[in-house]
Amino acid sequence: MSYQKPHKNPDPDLKTPNASLRVDIGRTDLPLHCPMDGMSLWNSHPRVFIPIEKNGHALCPYCGTYYVLKDD
Repeated sequence: MSYQKPHKNPDPDLKTPNASLRVDIGRTDLPLHCPMDGMSLWNSHPRVFIPIEKNGHALCPYCGTYYVLKDD
């Protein structure tokens, strides 16, 4: 699986929902799903559960957000 950066936002003052490309999570956030609680949902993709425990990192297959599992 390859990771590609999204297109550059033409208006730097305009923040897009869920624009973070990397999200650090702890074991208390498991099971991991994207979008996570607190992310904008009105224009997001359906909730998908992402296995992260084995490798410690994973990409969302819908939006490409990169999740990293940190030690608590």
